[in-house]
Amino acid sequence: MGVALLIGWFLARTGRYRYHAWCQSSVVLLNFAVVNLVMTRSFRVAVAPAIPENLGSAYYLTATAHATLGAVAEIGGIYVLVAAGTKLLPERLRLTRYKLWMRILLAIWSLVLLMGFATYVQWYMP
Repeated sequence: MGVALLIGWFLARTGRYRYHAWCQSSVVLLNFAVVNLVMTRSFRVAVAPAIPENLGSAYYLTATAHATLGAVAEIGGIYVLVAAGTKLLPERLRLTRYKLWMRILLAIWSLVLLMGFATYVQWYMP
């Protein structure tokens, strides 16, 4: 999904906005499915019971930060998808500065991806 986000960024930079929209929308929706089918359960079972008393441990802190920032990224992605790609929201809630919002979200998603790798390494590598 990280590679697909970068491809979507490239598509936007080269003016292929329809392809950009399809690419990024697919990533947001696929990520939503993965989060709900896999990550939420894993977090609830392996991390949530140890919060807040074990947040001093990198194992729990990294996973919690990844989940928290990941939730922000996913909610932001869904908002951009709905606000930019549909007429479902009232005019006052729609985006006017697309580039700024999308750049912020790309930065957040990139950070979340790195934190996900860090979580994986801490959990599964000796």
